Amino acid sequence: MRLALILALLPLAGWADTVVATRTIRAEQVITPADVALVAGEVPGALDHPDLAVGMEARVTLYANRPVQAADLGAPAIVLRNQVVPLAYHSGALAIRTEGRALGRGGVGDVIRVMNLTSRTMVTGRISADGQVLVGPQS
Repeated sequence: MRLALILALLPLAGWADTVVATRTIRAEQVITPADVALVAGEVPGALDHPDLAVGMEARVTLYANRPVQAADLGAPAIVLRNQVVPLAYHSGALAIRTEGRALGRGGVGDVIRVMNLTSRTMVTGRISADGQVLVGPQS
């Protein structure tokens, strides 16, 4: 009886699940609920809930039955390489708007290089939710 009581009071090891890809997912593809599944076991650095992966974009190729790492995913790209994008600079009362050509691809919050089409100058800016690239102190 004492043994049963002692065993009941001992802390149990935590059981954790790991998110794995159900098929090979190429880089730049958006993850759907059918693309990921939970398996028993804990892998350091791997996601532990499928909702964390669904809607994200694969940054690298994800192979079937392998754990999905958080670093392998990112926000879906809304700006593509060579796309003409609006550039915006704001500093106090000064606001400058022009167009530029994206030299990379990225999602909301990513920092990319853009060539200003008017001056042919290369600038770096952060992609906003509406697809603008914000350059200057606010980026």
